[in-house]
Amino acid sequence: MNKEEVNQKLFEKLDKDNVIENSREWLASVNPSWDHNDAVGVLKSWESIDTLVLEFVDSIANVLTAAGEEAVKNGSPESKLYHGIPEEGLSMAEANAKFGPTALGPAKSKGWVEVVAGKLKKKVDTIVDTTQQQLSGDLNAIPAKELLNFKKSRFVEEKKLNYCKVSKGPKYNIRKKELSDITVEMLKDDSWAQENFKFNVNSLGLVPESGYRHPLSKVKAEFKQIFLDMGFEEMPTFNFVENGFWNFDALFQPQQHPARESHDTFFLKSPATSHDFTEEYLDKVKTVHSVGGYGSLGWIYDWKLEEAEKNILRTHTTAVSARMLYKLAQTGFKPKKYFSIDRVFRNETLDATHLAEFHQVEGLVIDNDISLSNLIGVISEFFRRLGIDNIRFKPAFNPYTEPSMEIFGYHPMLKKWVELGNSGIFRPEMCLPMGLPEGARVAAWGLSLERPTMIKYGLDNIRAIFGNSINVNFIKNNPICMFPTETK
Repeated sequence: MNKEEVNQKLFEKLDKDNVIENSREWLASVNPSWDHNDAVGVLKSWESIDTLVLEFVDSIANVLTAAGEEAVKNGSPESKLYHGIPEEGLSMAEANAKFGPTALGPAKSKGWVEVVAGKLKKKVDTIVDTTQQQLSGDLNAIPAKELLNFKKSRFVEEKKLNYCKVSKGPKYNIRKKELSDITVEMLKDDSWAQENFKFNVNSLGLVPESGYRHPLSKVKAEFKQIFLDMGFEEMPTFNFVENGFWNFDALFQPQQHPARESHDTFFLKSPATSHDFTEEYLDKVKTVHSVGGYGSLGWIYDWKLEEAEKNILRTHTTAVSARMLYKLAQTGFKPKKYFSIDRVFRNETLDATHLAEFHQVEGLVIDNDISLSNLIGVISEFFRRLGIDNIRFKPAFNPYTEPSMEIFGYHPMLKKWVELGNSGIFRPEMCLPMGLPEGARVAAWGLSLERPTMIKYGLDNIRAIFGNSINVNFIKNNPICMFPTETK
């Protein structure tokens, strides 16, 4: 829409008739392609400087539905049916399947088609599509009974359409707008000399915009530095999409586990499957799941390859740990400390402490004959460096760790213990099929990035730092959150 053209037509009309009774009807008469909402925006800009007076009116109008517009463009359903009947006729089932159930009745009632020996055939040589003709014209001119039938057939519907009455304002004859900005174009052609400008000489200049570091980014950087200071290596976490094999099966998580259902996990439609594991490793994982091994009875069920090949949005970065441990076993075992921080996805019910998309902080230590006490010591030291001393451990069950512990931290604002993560010693059923030696032990833990951030920033709702509810001013105004890193 060209605003200058709108303004020209607008003032021509008002100069002549003093008023525009219906803005929609006026726009349709000037240029039907113009959008009414855009035009109202132009009118309101004139109203703001008292050039025009607008009175808004709500009205009910008959308008075409999508089906009505289709009938105007390509003909009514009964017309399409008539023209689609071949010389040998058409079965009733074919007619309904091809042209829909609403085409046959009107075509028969209008005498266009008939049923002969079970076949639908043309009854007349030519037809006039009166439905298309009527819908193409003025809907208000259609007789009431026929208009009602069109509404029942969903060709026409009543819609609330507002319009405005436009009349001259007190400053109608002073049409030159006062501008607040000089554009490059004005400077190039000197048109600024013909304009009127308004400036507030007492106003302060705008504060230049600049980037601000998100609280999660700040805490993530601190987490990473703590891991590096403790001698950990960062794992690659670029693949948000995993298959069920690496996300579940390689971790000795049974295929009938509730976490593998759609109410807990997001499954991909395209590509729906992938296969990026060796047949040798596949056979070992299948065996330990189905009949056991390495001193274990396994889960005793019919393990299916198609479940392992399903692509999902990874539910934890422990899948990354599984890949790294398998790679380590193939290249030669040696003690290692790994970590990763990245996003994971769960089909969660959203509340103050849960989101469907969040960050997981993953850490693992692999060495000979390490125990649960080693794991408790590493986790305690990690949280101490975060400045969170008030933590607890609680016995838990995980399919891929034994023993297992949940980690809780006290939230001073929520005034309750909040689960921060899970931990344990990876089971032999997970580690030995990878090719790791029997004496090797893997102590691992997975934490949330959001919940420690909430504790550090004193927030009681996770949506305040991740998602659409985030307060931009909170990001701008909060200083960088630095955790204490000195040792005792």
